[in-house]
Amino acid sequence: MPVYESTKHADNRIKISEENKNSVIFGWDKVIGTLADKVKAGAKTVAIDGWYGIDYERIALALKDRIGGKVTLLSATDLFVSREAILAYNARYITDDPGFGWVNDKGVLEDIIDAARVEEFKKVLASGETVIVYGVAACIKELEKYYKVKCYVDNTHQKVQWDMWTGKLASFGSKKPTENYNWKEYHYSDYYMLKRQKDFMYGAMDYYVENFFEGDLVLVPKKAYDEIMRTLVKYPIHEVKIFSPGPWGAYRFLQMDYGVEGLSNNAWNKIAGPELRILIDFGGERSISMPMLNAMQYGRELVGELIDRQYPGLFPLDIWLDDGWHPTPQPAERISMPMHIHPSSKYVEDHFNEPLGRYETYYIAEAYEGANTWMGFKDDADTEEWERLCEKSQNVTPIENWKDFISNWKSKEGDLYLIPPGTMHGHGGNQMVLEMDTNPSINGTEYSFFEYDFARHSWDDEKKSMTGKPLKMHLEHGRNMEKTRRESWVKDHLLSTPEVVKWTPEYYIDRYKSYSVMPYHIERIHFEKKGEYSTEGKFMHMVTLTVGSKVTLVSKKNPEYKAECDKFQTLVVPASFGDYEIVNEEGGRATCVIERWKQG
Repeated sequence: MPVYESTKHADNRIKISEENKNSVIFGWDKVIGTLADKVKAGAKTVAIDGWYGIDYERIALALKDRIGGKVTLLSATDLFVSREAILAYNARYITDDPGFGWVNDKGVLEDIIDAARVEEFKKVLASGETVIVYGVAACIKELEKYYKVKCYVDNTHQKVQWDMWTGKLASFGSKKPTENYNWKEYHYSDYYMLKRQKDFMYGAMDYYVENFFEGDLVLVPKKAYDEIMRTLVKYPIHEVKIFSPGPWGAYRFLQMDYGVEGLSNNAWNKIAGPELRILIDFGGERSISMPMLNAMQYGRELVGELIDRQYPGLFPLDIWLDDGWHPTPQPAERISMPMHIHPSSKYVEDHFNEPLGRYETYYIAEAYEGANTWMGFKDDADTEEWERLCEKSQNVTPIENWKDFISNWKSKEGDLYLIPPGTMHGHGGNQMVLEMDTNPSINGTEYSFFEYDFARHSWDDEKKSMTGKPLKMHLEHGRNMEKTRRESWVKDHLLSTPEVVKWTPEYYIDRYKSYSVMPYHIERIHFEKKGEYSTEGKFMHMVTLTVGSKVTLVSKKNPEYKAECDKFQTLVVPASFGDYEIVNEEGGRATCVIERWKQG
């Protein structure tokens, strides 16, 4: 699935000390020169560790050339056991489930490293010669004490995903792209081992290295990196939006001036969540890129003490913007999402070893002619027949009477649909949906069980046409999780309405009625000049501007901690932020939709 990004107004502008700001080195030549000078001054052993998808050899060769003289290069790929042994290790996490795997919740890189090779590396590192060890696992715990300079080179989720989709990713122990690399290896096992090594390197590294742009490096000393991250979670945080075309993709994005080139239609548009990247402008030569999940080093400050304790390492909330505008009327089979359901916390724990289920809401941010949402089964629907038809179809042959089974609801702006696990549903098109969810996975793995996608072709981004293979369904999981919620029950329990919880002459806050299993509230704050609210030191707020052009969210205690927010952009407001104001910068009415945990 191709991914496009929009960095428009995505910079996080923070202030750090002059000393640390000036210590950061920008540019390939300057970074290589700085590291070479360290070696020439006596720091003869260097580790260049990091995430997947980095050209470590290029960095190591450049450093060797700059140092001059005799330099021994050791590739950390040689530390790993064979590919066959790694596949055997990962088999328990890949599983035979065609759509999902089992989370490797305890594995570390050392599980798949050859102890004898580690001993050989130790001997070379202890020789007194100049040695550079490069690649993933270069600085595992057993080798860490041998290095005088330790670097961690980071990468973003989208770049790794793209390498996987295009067959360019070299996995553990591979010097060349790994043939037949299963995406589940990354999402269910490799990711978690990489993360635990990164967690170790946060404390062990001397330098954090950004290599987002090919041929460019940024060298951030550990002291500066630590101040950047401590400071980041004091501010509201922007993330870089991502966009992907798909079979129900629409065209409102063309009118929104996102600055995205090459995107042909917009099906998936994520505006906040754990797997996005962030841009941090701390006053240096340019902003630096890093994964949003790096901020989870400060989980208590970011997501709050309760979530940090209950779900360690988990960023628990997601926000998507589901485009639904078409210039001409289209059939439901073109503009609707697949009919699908989401799993409960118990289901993902039992089947995938994940900590949290998928609890979803659709907030209608804009409604066009024919706006609608599919949700729940009709009262008289034969759900066993539905399952039989889905099984027979396998999304290859059409189910001609599918509308006889699924309830359809007309939408207007401000409507909120609660979608607890097991509820059949799908965005019906002709509307802009602010989709707010829980995030079940530390690395952002999505859990949607598709049952029917109208037997339509998916999007082929190379041909720029709907000529790809039909989407695969998850019928067994769907049957297991389906609660067969009926139209009358949906009407009484899941079509939510707001109630004012605070009113002042300047602003008011309303909260939508909830359903008991939903773990978060959806609230709105309405104002003309400014509104006020608080995280109370324990609730992370996901704040999205849905009415208005631009607002600024600013701390009342420390006004320097602030960030602007454009229409349909989300600010992640850390739980520790406290009391804040939202100031309308453009005039007229403004509304911000807020997703936040119920308990804190």
